[in-house]
Amino acid sequence: MPAALQTARTVRLTVFLLLAVAGLFYVKWHPYYERAFVAAAQHSIGHSILMGDAASAPEPSWSAALGYALAYGKAIWQAMMLGLLLGSGIQALLPVNWVQRVLGGRGFGSVLAGGLLAVPGMMCTCCAAPVVVGLRKHQATPGAAMAFWLGNTMLNPATLVFMGFVLGWHWTLLRLLLGVPMVFGLGYLANRLTEPSPSVAASLPVEPEPRTLIEVGKRWMQIFARMTLRLIPEYVVIVLLLGAVRAWMFPHIGPAIGDQWFWIAALALAGMLFVIPTAGEVPIVQAMLALGLGGGPAAALLMTLPAVSLPSLAMLARSFPVRTLVAVAVAVVGFGILGGALASLLGMR
Repeated sequence: MPAALQTARTVRLTVFLLLAVAGLFYVKWHPYYERAFVAAAQHSIGHSILMGDAASAPEPSWSAALGYALAYGKAIWQAMMLGLLLGSGIQALLPVNWVQRVLGGRGFGSVLAGGLLAVPGMMCTCCAAPVVVGLRKHQATPGAAMAFWLGNTMLNPATLVFMGFVLGWHWTLLRLLLGVPMVFGLGYLANRLTEPSPSVAASLPVEPEPRTLIEVGKRWMQIFARMTLRLIPEYVVIVLLLGAVRAWMFPHIGPAIGDQWFWIAALALAGMLFVIPTAGEVPIVQAMLALGLGGGPAAALLMTLPAVSLPSLAMLARSFPVRTLVAVAVAVVGFGILGGALASLLGMR
């Protein structure tokens, strides 16, 4: 390899690592470190973004849509910007063979690597989606990319700590007990579902590697702009729609919603479709439990609210085969129902 190309690669890798570390420190690590002390002292990390202190969400309206979109946007805009920078940076700064070497295998090793790499990310499902798009463009296997996507939410160490201090450590244990097989099991499933045919990302043409820093900067800006224009408009529309109809998805909360299988399944499905910021499920479930919600439906929400969402599924529609995304969404609902059944059986509150 020519010395100039090797130097350019080193500079690009350094820039990407600095962006990842500095960005995550500013957006995730430092704020969550401070919030952990708040959770330990106050046993709370804020109000429920879903319905506040009320027993039900506001009736469907434009005001409900805009109100939720603004509250949600305020909570995640920095992480979304970082996700777009990292997702486009993967394509502009990292050679394809580097990503392939770590996340390009069809075996369980790449799935494991994808899940473990997600742990320091701690992003919500939508903010992690642009990074997943970048990984798939650079030919990470479906399983590795899926494990990375799910691992950001389900293996988030900050959320697990918040959950322990706010809800109780038995809830953290349940989340880990089901979250680990969800991340790595569904990652493995994604590889199996897409193995017979070439992956969506791998079938796309790979652009030649840039050789100068000016070319790198230009390509990065172009990829960032394309990714933003493709992902964000549909994302905003779906968030507005979900904010408007959340009263239909989450009915009036009270003791009437107990551990019946119907409510466990219904809230598992609603949680899979709905979108929340990182760790948003903790104050949501705390508020619902205080209103008398049964432990089964609460556990179902803890498993499905953060894992995937309708907006994030739409964002990844071009990065995975549709049948893979549908299978993962159905499986997440299944994990939610299983979590609800276990919580009901154990009498968790």
